[in-house]
Amino acid sequence: MIPAIRSKSKHVWLCSFSTISETKKTSSSKPHSRARSEVHSKTLSTEKANSSLFNEIIEILGSENLKLDRIRPGNFISKEPIGGIADEDVVYGQRIQGVRQNADEKLTAEVGTDTVSSSTKRDAQMEISCRNDVSPVVQKIAEIVRAENIGISMEKCLDDGDLEIDPDIVDKVLKRCFKVPGRAMRFFNWVKLRSGSCFSTEVYNTMLYIAGEAKEFGLVENLMKEMEERKCLKNVKTWTIVLMQYGKAKLIGKTLLMFDKMNAAGCEPDAGAYRVMIRLLSASGKGEIALHLYNEMAQKDLGGLELDIKTYKLLLNCLAVAGDIDGVYSVADGMINSSHIPESEVYSFVLKSFCISKRIQNAFELIHHLQSKKDFTFNPEYFETLVKGLCKADRINDAVEILGIMKKRGVVDEKVYGTIISGHLRKKEISKALALFHNMKESGLLPATSTYTELMHYHFNLNEYEKGSAMFEEMVDSGIELDSVAFMPIIAAHVRRNRVSLAWKVFETMEERGIRATQKSYSVFIKELCKISMTEEVFKVLNKMQKSKVNMGDEIYHLVTCYLERIGEIVKAEEVKEMHRLCRFRFHPLEAEEASNSLDVSLEETHNTVIHEPKLPQKDFEDEDLLLHKVCLCLSSSKDWHAMEADLLEFEVGYTPSIVMEIMRKCGSQHGSAVLHFFSWVGRQPGYRHTSETYNSAIKIAGLGKDFKHMRSLFHEMKRNGCLITSDTWTIMIMLYGRVGLTDIALRNFTEMKKAAGPSGVKPTASTYKYLILSLCARKRRKVDVAIELFNEMMTVGLAPDKELVEIYLDCLCGSGKLVDARRCVQSLIGNSSKVGFTFTVPLCYSLLIRPLCRRGMVEEALALVDEVKEEEDQSALHRYVCGSLVHGLLQRGRSEEALAKVESLKQAGIRASAHVYTSLMVHFFKENQVERAIDIFRKMWEEEEDCHCRPTVVTCTALLCGLLNAGRNYFADAQNLFRRMRIKGPLPDFKAYSTFITMLCSSGKSEYALQLLSEMLDDGIVPSNVNFRTVFFGLNREGKQHLARVVMQQKQALIRKRKF
Repeated sequence: MIPAIRSKSKHVWLCSFSTISETKKTSSSKPHSRARSEVHSKTLSTEKANSSLFNEIIEILGSENLKLDRIRPGNFISKEPIGGIADEDVVYGQRIQGVRQNADEKLTAEVGTDTVSSSTKRDAQMEISCRNDVSPVVQKIAEIVRAENIGISMEKCLDDGDLEIDPDIVDKVLKRCFKVPGRAMRFFNWVKLRSGSCFSTEVYNTMLYIAGEAKEFGLVENLMKEMEERKCLKNVKTWTIVLMQYGKAKLIGKTLLMFDKMNAAGCEPDAGAYRVMIRLLSASGKGEIALHLYNEMAQKDLGGLELDIKTYKLLLNCLAVAGDIDGVYSVADGMINSSHIPESEVYSFVLKSFCISKRIQNAFELIHHLQSKKDFTFNPEYFETLVKGLCKADRINDAVEILGIMKKRGVVDEKVYGTIISGHLRKKEISKALALFHNMKESGLLPATSTYTELMHYHFNLNEYEKGSAMFEEMVDSGIELDSVAFMPIIAAHVRRNRVSLAWKVFETMEERGIRATQKSYSVFIKELCKISMTEEVFKVLNKMQKSKVNMGDEIYHLVTCYLERIGEIVKAEEVKEMHRLCRFRFHPLEAEEASNSLDVSLEETHNTVIHEPKLPQKDFEDEDLLLHKVCLCLSSSKDWHAMEADLLEFEVGYTPSIVMEIMRKCGSQHGSAVLHFFSWVGRQPGYRHTSETYNSAIKIAGLGKDFKHMRSLFHEMKRNGCLITSDTWTIMIMLYGRVGLTDIALRNFTEMKKAAGPSGVKPTASTYKYLILSLCARKRRKVDVAIELFNEMMTVGLAPDKELVEIYLDCLCGSGKLVDARRCVQSLIGNSSKVGFTFTVPLCYSLLIRPLCRRGMVEEALALVDEVKEEEDQSALHRYVCGSLVHGLLQRGRSEEALAKVESLKQAGIRASAHVYTSLMVHFFKENQVERAIDIFRKMWEEEEDCHCRPTVVTCTALLCGLLNAGRNYFADAQNLFRRMRIKGPLPDFKAYSTFITMLCSSGKSEYALQLLSEMLDDGIVPSNVNFRTVFFGLNREGKQHLARVVMQQKQALIRKRKF
């Protein structure tokens, strides 16, 4: 018989685990052939070996501390109500009341409550929906609601349509429009004003779902109140939708409150509601309440205990982490008796839950008990699980000892070796990992692909290119099955070494082997190419993605557009945005019928389907993502540091430098104070030591918050702790001093860096020179002569400048009247074009000089430079590069006829007008007070969709905003609408766009609206500057709104406190 477990929560004896089912006994008793008998006898001998092996393991690893009295024999679960449950209900009510008060403050878990059903069921429901929802009235109304008619309101179109409305039509229209929640709400309000009788429970359910998906929880509460006022029945589906939406948003307190209200309203929760709650509470770490609901669900016999496997595992893990061992065994009992999951599989889950929670002693107790069962057989998976658990608990020496025992018994495999090697690498014990790797090969075992991949990663991260390449060759020669993950480290390493052609060769080899590159593979490839500024190669990879029908995804889109905008390639950034838009249409088509069907299915599934986790690749025992999310939520909260520290102590996070780096990356921009306190706190934790990379990140966060005293303190602390001062460390400090105009200090640091180089080899890199020269070229404390000296020094030592540096440097020289030095720079770049790293062609070099000349009004000099280029191919390329700049320069000088003639001649030459040309014309017409002509140009740019080169950029939209505000009050509403459109549909406003708009608003007497923009900037992840705050402050004072001006200063001080240590 199996162990019985005494339940802590109910104080009653629950059940004993069942033995192997009779069907298995029957099947095992059938006669076999001789071959199958041999296999069976071999299996029995292996099982005996496994059992005796576990015996030896437990004897060695602490058998004297096993507490087997907690596992006792008992009875099966009774279907009758269990005594004492009424008292527990009172306790539960009190518990919920307590949780409700605090849960909203402790949103510490990432909850995945997305509902997914089987494809067969979904297809059937979609077919039914398509047959029923074919009303022409529904189609007509849905088209009006989704349309964006400029000048005609949606409500007016609906009024003019003379349409019949009933609850069924309203429900179906809302389901077709759930992807445009704002317009769906407007339609809902229009129906309310026209006919209040058109609302049914189904209509409200659909609207609740739409509001929840849009994270409009204020609207959700209003809709629930409306249902009460209209005496509209709230059914189980209504409550389940609300529970699911609050759960997805991680509002644990609200979810518990709604569940309580559901019971108080007399609406009996069904199996679907219980499943939503159990999953939410388990993922939130509230195992005690989750277990109570699980037992309550069992007593009510609501669909049995047939949770899906992943929910069971989530509940087991939650209970194990909380230390509720009796609860773990109680759930395991239900899995065996009610869900009929095989006993060996259930115990495997239990063992994993103990190992995940680092409860190795409980894992040994379980193994010891299972070993005493005569009819229980150990699977090889148990060994691997135990070894993984030991490695996770940092008991790698114990894991190695188990490996030695398994080797003697001859039952070791490559998975166990791979787990221990991974553990050594995680602790930075490279020599031990490699020794074990060679020992594994000597034993005749073939390392797994993942083991090779991890070792390759480690070699490449240590800049051991040759060793990593040799490891890859060995892996390929071994003949093991490879995947895309195994190829990416070598591809990334080739790119870092500027061996892009070799990287492409490996990539093509991967495809020839039939291995399809994933979105993640492309992301790694593109990220490395962006680091070395290989723009053409980046587009080559993007085109490859399109041909292979791999979705670009938001991560790659943001990565590439940020890179292109940083180097000034605005036109190419717009091309990428267009590619991303097309990808979204290809991979996420929003056809009306499909949208309606998917919503129908989602609403139906919220209360009668099993909830599954998304099928994403996950590493065993790695719940670091959830813990990392908890830490980030804690650091982003409004609590003081002492309260944050108390919360951090509750999280059982095994901090590593990579995890600390990720936390600082996610929270550092706006929560610098909390992150720097966290950095100091985590450095004092036992077993953790900061690296050069973590110190560099902390120095950067302190500098971005202008806390230079603490930044310098971190630098000295880094020296005291023996961390290597790298060139990146110096570069970060030089950049941070330079960006705020402290150029003298930046130069002193540069001199100190060169003196400290010595034999250690820490020399200025291309990035060091770049950021120092950029700061010297800035308007604030400009030092042109020093910048020229440093640029020449950079070229002399063979470091290649990038396009951004050259562009700003030449603009500075032209602005200072040093045209001779500017021409000398261009000739130097052309002369060095054959060297490695120098990618400047003749047309590109000339265009970089022509642009600042036109910007400064030196059009004649610019035209003379154009004529200097004689090669026809180079001349054609140069005209494409500088057409916008030439038109802008001519218009600036008042030579509009020549500018228009230039545009026409370019068209005849087959060169299409770029966004730069159109923007220049638009600015010109605004200056001439021809507002309508300027707006017509903007409309024309949007109409020419086939040419993404002339789509409006951020610069175009900013110019239009300034023009509309300067044109008078009649155009203020248009400017507001344009800015709102930019935030929703793009191009997204950047810091310069926000700053320009704020300045224009304050000068136009609209400072109160500018105050709102400061909050929107923070919401978009952009930190307002001191100048932004000062502009709004002075503007509000001029308008006599001193109380709002004080609010601005309070916001500024609050932001400073959040960013400084």
